[in-house]
Amino acid sequence: MGRLLYELGRVEEKAKVANERASSKIGKGSFSWAWQLDGTTEERERGITMDIAVQMLSTPHRNITILDAPGHRDFIPNMISGASQADCALLVVDASTGEFEAGFDRGGQTREHVVLVRSLGVTQIVAAINKLDMVDWSKGRYEDICHHLKPFLVQSGFQTSKTHFVPVGAMPGVNLVSRNGQDAVALNSWYSGPTLAQLLDRLQPPRRDITSPLRFPISNVFKGQGSTTGVWGRACGGLVQVGERLRVLPGDETAVVKAIETETDRVQWAAAGSNVTLYLTAIDPIHLNVGSVLCPLTDLVELASAFTARIIVFDIQVPILAGTSVELFHHSRDVPAAISKLTATLDRASGAVTKRNPRVLTKGTSAEVQITMRQAAFAGPGARSAAIPLEPFSANKEMGRILIRRGGETIAAGIVLEIVRRN
Repeated sequence: MGRLLYELGRVEEKAKVANERASSKIGKGSFSWAWQLDGTTEERERGITMDIAVQMLSTPHRNITILDAPGHRDFIPNMISGASQADCALLVVDASTGEFEAGFDRGGQTREHVVLVRSLGVTQIVAAINKLDMVDWSKGRYEDICHHLKPFLVQSGFQTSKTHFVPVGAMPGVNLVSRNGQDAVALNSWYSGPTLAQLLDRLQPPRRDITSPLRFPISNVFKGQGSTTGVWGRACGGLVQVGERLRVLPGDETAVVKAIETETDRVQWAAAGSNVTLYLTAIDPIHLNVGSVLCPLTDLVELASAFTARIIVFDIQVPILAGTSVELFHHSRDVPAAISKLTATLDRASGAVTKRNPRVLTKGTSAEVQITMRQAAFAGPGARSAAIPLEPFSANKEMGRILIRRGGETIAAGIVLEIVRRN
């Protein structure tokens, strides 16, 4: 992504040279482009993306917010946080010998990332087959990777018309924005399609639900200027304006929006689908947490401690039983939960009930279940189950999607049907 930003004029020459020198100094010269987005000392020393990085780029017809998500399995929760805010996915696949196979084989991160982004509502995907310069711009290697990816993307729920493939070489900058120069001669001999930037320019923005009440899940909290506290996230519905007083849930606190900031400008309002920073006043920062949701005083989001959901079980080895302890992911929040009841298994195509009260759920099953929040801190008669702000999928699609993980593995994804216990 760093090289693409440079080609599009989003990285100054001074910053490029500084990253090259600093990365070479610690023996990681090949990571200099990644340093444009990997800004922390630990990320640069380890050579991996650990948290969400945000950048902007512009094409002739689109202004695009980039959410650079981690690829390493240790940071999947951060990847989920970023993917839950995305409209489209850019899947970067390593074409060098053995690397694609490692990511695509069972348990590989390429597979898990595709399943996660589709489960979180992303419907458009561009697969950039990178490092083809490492395999001498082999057409056969490119076609072999596409041959394996295409059926898997369809199986994961992506429509063929919304799936695109493009060969690139990020290090030499080939086919990111152009295919000029000596480095591109080999690729030009067999590829005449669009560049990566051209494909990004053709992405279709989804419809924005600006008539529904504001829902603003917080993804990051930081100290603002003066007495303000900055919260960054994505509006999942409605509008937010400077001067508006909002409720913070969970909790009883309210805050006033003093300023709204995009990556480049200060604005007076923001609508559904916008990734923005809100600077809040009239609230103690201790009451603002990642995963909390801002909403209007007159239309609060519900706090659920138990709800029913329709889920699809992924390729798991250990079946799901009633009472299974899991981690529930909803936007940037992850909480301990339990699948407290297996209500029914469903036909994946029609949604019709095939069996009521099943004993277990195995891989590939579609089912209706009840999920109950668990108390993380302590147990006993005085313990209360936690509650999280969410809504049925029928009321707000983005607020009604969930992911379920167990033992470091994503085991299921689904949508909220009905809240059965409210706080």
